[in-house]
Amino acid sequence: MTGSVPDRPLEISFELFPPKTDTGLARLEDTVDRLSAAAPRYFSVTYGAGGSTRDRTAKVVDLVGRRSGAPVAHHLTCVGATRAEIDRQAEALWNRGIRRVVALRGDLPEGETLPDDGYADAAELVGALRRAGDFDISVAAYPEVHPEARSAQADLDHLKRKIDAGAARAITQYAFDTDEILRFIDRARAAGIDAPIVPGIMPVANFASLKRFSAACGATIPGWLEQMFDGLDDAPETRAMVATSVATEQCRRLVDAGVTQFHIYTLNRPEVSLAICRALGLTPDIPAENAA
Repeated sequence: MTGSVPDRPLEISFELFPPKTDTGLARLEDTVDRLSAAAPRYFSVTYGAGGSTRDRTAKVVDLVGRRSGAPVAHHLTCVGATRAEIDRQAEALWNRGIRRVVALRGDLPEGETLPDDGYADAAELVGALRRAGDFDISVAAYPEVHPEARSAQADLDHLKRKIDAGAARAITQYAFDTDEILRFIDRARAAGIDAPIVPGIMPVANFASLKRFSAACGATIPGWLEQMFDGLDDAPETRAMVATSVATEQCRRLVDAGVTQFHIYTLNRPEVSLAICRALGLTPDIPAENAA
């Protein structure tokens, strides 16, 4: 690993997903407590395909807010709901005191389309949220182009629509080619997108799972990354060290290029995310580990 600890203030946010079981929910409480030591700017909580985790997302948002004291962004999608239903959800979020939202089109279940009386895309959703309240809205950006986009330019044009509709920032899909992220930021600036573009950082937890997910979302797995993690799915301690090194090096390169905000996809696993923060100079308290 190269480079020194950055001397500019960094802002970190963490993404969590709603566990499917009560046991997972109990583990999440510990995860939130540990991640809070890094003093994140905020947490975000994902929303399942077709709104499948709507109730659990709301429950986790409340849990994270109570335990961390930090702002929590509630993901919201266009999928599986009419305009009127989404408007009611937005109003309910505002009335619950939720002020941050990650606005997404959402993944369509196989064979389904957006309802005719629903919002057509994330730009329309941002506009609806703006009408509902003064939300702090984040949207998604795709350095390697959204797999459904007609072209890279069309994808960038859509991002500008989302920002122009009232989004405060864009959080990128993870990309392991750091040059790809930097080129994307340059293209966005040239297109007149002035809002912060926050790189999404994906620590590698299980390489086989990462490959499957990346194939579905259009993220490229470089050959060098595959070589680094080859054979480590059954060596969790070594895998965690390598994952920390890879993610920290990417963040350092981005910091050298002027980036000061990162959004870490934690996969509800705090260890590597905290190690990355520590390596970047955020010095969170690291709890003692039990001796073998």
